Amino acid sequence: MRTLAIALGLTLAFGAPVQAQQAERAVPAKPVLIDDRAAMSPDAPQLAEFDAFVEAVRKQFDVPGIAVAIVQDGKVVLERGYGVRELGKQAKVDEHTMFAIASNTKAFTAASLNMLQDDGKLKTTDRVIDHLPWFRMSDAYVTREMRIRDLLAHRSGLSLGAGDLLYWPTTTYSTREVAERLKDVPLTGGFREQYAYDNILFGVAQLVVEEASGMPFKQFLSSRIFQPLGMTETRYNSDDLKPGDNVATGHARFDFKDLKPVGTTSWRNVSGAGGLYSSVHDIAKWMNVQLAGGVYAGSGDNAKRLFSEQRQREMWTMLTPIPVGKPSVPELAPTTPNLMGYGQGWNLSDYGGERLVWHTGGWPGQVSRLTLVPGRKLGVIVLTSAELGVAFNAVTYRALDMMLGREGNDWLKAYAASYAKSQADADTSWQKHVAARAAGSTPSLPLAKYAGTYRDPWYGDVIIRQGAKGLEMQFGKTAELLGDIEHWQHDSFIVRWRDRGLNADAFVNFSLDADGGIRELRMQPVSPLTDFSFDFQDLRLAPVATGKK
Repeated sequence: MRTLAIALGLTLAFGAPVQAQQAERAVPAKPVLIDDRAAMSPDAPQLAEFDAFVEAVRKQFDVPGIAVAIVQDGKVVLERGYGVRELGKQAKVDEHTMFAIASNTKAFTAASLNMLQDDGKLKTTDRVIDHLPWFRMSDAYVTREMRIRDLLAHRSGLSLGAGDLLYWPTTTYSTREVAERLKDVPLTGGFREQYAYDNILFGVAQLVVEEASGMPFKQFLSSRIFQPLGMTETRYNSDDLKPGDNVATGHARFDFKDLKPVGTTSWRNVSGAGGLYSSVHDIAKWMNVQLAGGVYAGSGDNAKRLFSEQRQREMWTMLTPIPVGKPSVPELAPTTPNLMGYGQGWNLSDYGGERLVWHTGGWPGQVSRLTLVPGRKLGVIVLTSAELGVAFNAVTYRALDMMLGREGNDWLKAYAASYAKSQADADTSWQKHVAARAAGSTPSLPLAKYAGTYRDPWYGDVIIRQGAKGLEMQFGKTAELLGDIEHWQHDSFIVRWRDRGLNADAFVNFSLDADGGIRELRMQPVSPLTDFSFDFQDLRLAPVATGKK
């Protein structure tokens, strides 16, 4: 997993990768509901047991650092850190340690647009082209009918993660350039027909915020949200991290094996989809204002609000239904919701008879989950410094059980089974590729004939050239996507990226025409554990004639 799903089945809805499952088929003991309505106020022994559980999760899944905050009825029940900020260093994680919150940023983008509706600057039912006249999708009808709230609901007709390579890993495109390239990103589903998680439209959403407010998105977030809430430990993206900041380093399993620190990534061109860094101390304030219906100070006629109650209800109203699938392993059956959907920047589901409003975030080396239980004025935020959704899910459900008075779920065992199954499934996938390989086959053309510039309508140019070790591939706008190409079979190759922390090696398949010339290049990730944002499969790369611009 990396978010990322890092982004996303149930995993896809999360925005982060949740690496899956199965081992024993034992069914967990039926949870016992101790207190039917009142949210629990944990005592010292319960909090000590929770601390021990988080440490057990860290050990089980090899997570260097975790930070957790729990709020209830406007008060902080717990906020603390566990482990270290970076492997091999002594600095500890605490409640003030900043992590990349990734797609948990989406709720801030949705709130910004709804605040502007309260201001009378727009309506979320407005057409996008009424605010951004240059905006285009690849279909004229979708362009004309796309509403602002459609940008926030994953129902545009784009496929999962479509267009993410325009900014993931970091590219040199501007936010406007990314949005303009949407006109060439193909739609694979019907408009408002089904759920498919995307990031790129949240970049369009931040441009709407800028147009309607008359200020940069960064300034809007700072002046309208961070400053009123006192969120001094929140940064617009990694570019705004300052020397001496208390910040966690992300960690990934290089080649899906050895855990190592990874470099800092920036989404400076699509920050509205997932750019923010924050601490659990700051996110606790964000959760409380959400649970209070937008109120952050005072009460009654003297209440100070970020947004109105009506806007709150609309953000938490389902726009896009999401099919409920089977759990990856039987042990996770208690997490299966009765219904599931997406509102404006929020996932909507239920657990134990309670409505949940939540989201996850996936980032290179860091994943997180924020969960609200509106009926209990309860919120839980879990930030982690490794790419394992199983860790933040285990901690989240343990916290919910503690606060809701539920017993009988062994979440460590359940998510360990889930993780084991995902690893086994990935191994099986690779063995199928190996079994199908014609190992003795050779390319149809001399290797030098495969070199050249290949162009995709929405991404741009990808260059294959002769390097010191043979053929190498370089994505024209993405410095990190530089890799060495090795022959796999026939006219299929594998590109192995030199940054081994990406875990995104891909098959590179050439199609020839009747005269033996290269007609097209297609790609697909080698491993099912590769983050969905590496949407290589969406590229349609054709050779560019020499001298053609």
